[in-house]
Amino acid sequence: MKISAFTFIKNGQILGYPFIQSIKSVLPIVDEFIVNIGPSDDETESLILGIKSKKIKIINSSWTHNMTDKGFVYGQQKMIAQYNCTGDWLFYVEGDEVYHEKDLEQIKDAFIRYHDNPRIEALAFNFIHFYGNSSTYINSPGWYRSEVRAIKSNIRSYAPDGLFWVVMNRNRKGRYPRAKLLPVSCYHYGWVRSEDQMNLKRMKVGHYWGNDNPGAISYLDMDQHILTRFSGKHPDVMSGWLVKTESIFQTNPTYKLSRKQRKHRLMIFIEKIFGVDLSKNHYKKI
Repeated sequence: MKISAFTFIKNGQILGYPFIQSIKSVLPIVDEFIVNIGPSDDETESLILGIKSKKIKIINSSWTHNMTDKGFVYGQQKMIAQYNCTGDWLFYVEGDEVYHEKDLEQIKDAFIRYHDNPRIEALAFNFIHFYGNSSTYINSPGWYRSEVRAIKSNIRSYAPDGLFWVVMNRNRKGRYPRAKLLPVSCYHYGWVRSEDQMNLKRMKVGHYWGNDNPGAISYLDMDQHILTRFSGKHPDVMSGWLVKTESIFQTNPTYKLSRKQRKHRLMIFIEKIFGVDLSKNHYKKI
């Protein structure tokens, strides 16, 4: 059995992605790591080469400038990397996602355990979305609490965007993959980078969402109600990238919630009353 990890990245350095830490976090359990690098204005490629691992294979690709529909270009770039994988399992690792060293053996064991099980097409992980600082994460049905990040290579799959897969077992209609949810967390650090880096990212990629002039955002404009203090331990690989903090991130107390955020508050209330999880899953749980 062979395990392929893969990702795509563009301007990872100037946009504040912990992409080096992301790659390093799973290297011990994979046989190859395919990295699809788009045209960049920084040292993204040289930094990846600096890891000096024979497992890493770099692809250089172009981004379709005319594709401006809901970030579909992310799905294109994801699939370019996926189609260059040679493993039995395909482990998708986004540039701001990191895995804890304590969970690696459990992930590898799952690859082995479910390799020959036809009912299990994919593996899903719980997500910890850090926000504002290293000691705060978001708990809301508006932020996916779990997602598929590994799928078998013999499954006819494609990505309509960078986030999830669709399985084409019928020529005319796709479906979400059948997945086993592991008791393992993916540590998502995209909202811990500086506001300047986040707004630069929005400016750089807004075009692919049909918006060439996205407005600036402030981390302060968030619902304090959904922020939770993180008391666990971050992956060791993040020690040189992450600024340590002790207190929960404080938002603007005068911020007025958006309509969507008010909806999420109502969903949280329903979750607490009925003991359900109303967050969206892009997979069928097995």
